[in-house]
Amino acid sequence: MLIGVPKEIKIHENRVGLTPASVRELVVHGHQVMVQKNAAQAIGLDDSRYQAAGAEIVETPEEIYFRAELIVKVKEPQSTELPLLRPEQVLFTYLHLAPDPVQAQGLLDSACIAIAYETVTDQYGGLPLLAPMSEVAGRMAIQAGAHALEMDQGGRGMLLGGVSGVPSAKVVVIGGGVVGTNAARVAMGMEAHVTVLDKSIHRLQQLDLQYGSRINTVFSTVDAIEEHVSEADLVIGAVLVPGASTPRLVNRELVKTMHRGSVLVDVAIDQGGCFATSRPTTLADPIFILDDVVHYCVSNMPGAVARTSTFALNNVTLPFVLLIAEKGYRKALIDDPHLRDGLNVFKGHLTHQAVAHDSGKPYVNAMTLLKNP
Repeated sequence: MLIGVPKEIKIHENRVGLTPASVRELVVHGHQVMVQKNAAQAIGLDDSRYQAAGAEIVETPEEIYFRAELIVKVKEPQSTELPLLRPEQVLFTYLHLAPDPVQAQGLLDSACIAIAYETVTDQYGGLPLLAPMSEVAGRMAIQAGAHALEMDQGGRGMLLGGVSGVPSAKVVVIGGGVVGTNAARVAMGMEAHVTVLDKSIHRLQQLDLQYGSRINTVFSTVDAIEEHVSEADLVIGAVLVPGASTPRLVNRELVKTMHRGSVLVDVAIDQGGCFATSRPTTLADPIFILDDVVHYCVSNMPGAVARTSTFALNNVTLPFVLLIAEKGYRKALIDDPHLRDGLNVFKGHLTHQAVAHDSGKPYVNAMTLLKNP
C-alpha cells in the first residue's frame, strides 16, 4: 500500500504521523511511504532520516493526497486539507467530529474512509490510541495550570505546593480516567491539595487504594461539583464520552462564584469542553479571562511537547497502520472490531453512533456498508 504522511498545519502543531522507525517497519513489510518535506524537522527528525528508512520525500501536501491510498496524520484535516481528500482514500488520524459539524460534512462530501484514533477500542474497553495523548495532556494540564495561576497570566498569584507556613493550592480534577489520573499524580507531586471527582465508585476506589491520604476522592454529583469547584484554585476538566460531545458540567453561574484569578484547564475541549465558558484556544494564544477566571483551552495540548507525543503516539498507532496496509481497509475493518469502532465516516455515511447523534445526521452500521461494497 502507498502511505502518505503530510506535514501538520494546525497552529503550533509539530507532531508527525509516522516516525522514521515506523516508516522502516512499513517498508520492511513491503509498503511504500511518502513523507512531506520537513514534516518532522522541528522535532529533530530530518528528511535524511526518513530517506534512510526508505521513505520518498515529496514537496507538497497536494501530491501526497493525490497519490496516497492511506493518509496517516495526527490532527483533524484543516479547511485547506479537506478538499484534497478523495473517494476511497483512507484517513487515519484524530478527528473529534462530534463538536465539529463543518469537518464532519467535509469528510462526508469527500467520500473518503475516515478512521478516528480517539474511538478505536481494545479488548478491555479502553481507548488505546487516545491513552498516550491523554497521559501527556493530563500531566501538562497541571504544568499549564500552575503557570496560569501566576499573576502575569491573570491568575491568583499562587504556588501550587505553597511553602512553609502557607497552604497549598486546591486542585480539583473532574474525571478520574487517564487524563485525570495523570493530572492528579503530577499535582500531588507538586504538593497541591488534590480532589478527584468521578461517577465510578470503582475508579475512585482504585485511586484511593493507589494514593491513600494524598488524594481526596469524591463521587461526582451536581452538589459535589458546585461545592468543590467554587472553592478551587485550579480545576482540570478531564471528562470523556467516547466519540460524543462532552457534557457541560460546570455552568456559567458556577464559574462566576470562583475566586478571582482561579484557573480552568479544559482538557476535554477537543470534544467540546466540559466548562460552559470554554472556547478552543491555540498554543500560540492559549489563555483568555472570563468572569475574572483564567481559561486554558488548547485543543492540541500534546503538540507543545511534540517529540515526546509523536513517539508515544507511534507506539500505539503503528500496529493498526500495518493492519490496514497488510489487509486493505475493508478486510482490516471487517476482521478487527476494535479498529472498526474507530470508523467514523465511510463513503458519505456516518458510522459511529455517538458522532451521528451529536451531528444530527443518520447513523449507518459499518458492517452493513463493509459487506455490501
